[in-house]
Amino acid sequence: MLAEPASVLAKAWDQIERISNRAFFLGGRGLVCGAGPIGLLACLLGVQRGSEMHVVDLATGGVKRDLVEGLGARYHAGDAAEVDVDAEVVIECTGLGAVGRAAARRLVSGGIMCLTGIMNVDPVPDVDATVMNRAMVLRNTVLFGTVNAGRRHGEQAVAALAAADPQWLSAMITRRVPLGRWAEALNRGPDGVKVVVDL
Repeated sequence: MLAEPASVLAKAWDQIERISNRAFFLGGRGLVCGAGPIGLLACLLGVQRGSEMHVVDLATGGVKRDLVEGLGARYHAGDAAEVDVDAEVVIECTGLGAVGRAAARRLVSGGIMCLTGIMNVDPVPDVDATVMNRAMVLRNTVLFGTVNAGRRHGEQAVAALAAADPQWLSAMITRRVPLGRWAEALNRGPDGVKVVVDL
């Protein structure tokens, strides 16, 4: 239940490292938007790579903050626009254009931004391509997206999960629902992270 989403983040970090090494090595500081399962796994893999990780989420505390701080990362509650962190890597995990734009402002020149989140939106993209083009060219930044991963990234994900603290991984699963009540898994709670349907 964690290997597939972890493979998406293994691919993200693999691509970040490949892109970075084409120019110069970026390694120091990462910013993750969203403390759901994808965001937490992005943070985990960043910490395992030795990066100073920051996570921003709307939740003011609770299990999300505990999970981020349990990795030795820094948790920021609130709007991504208000996070006072200059990041070399931004991984956007909410799928919200406004969050992505706000986080992109925290990206240093030469930085890399990875989009992993997808939201249901209007068919017209919420972006000013001219402004984005100018900012990316003048600041020499890279923007890419990732979703599905291949076998290599699946293997990297399994290795990352095997190296993680089992208690931390267990704490990501905030609710288990029996198969007969599977529809309840679709109900989100304020402290929910990963909901599992027990087969």
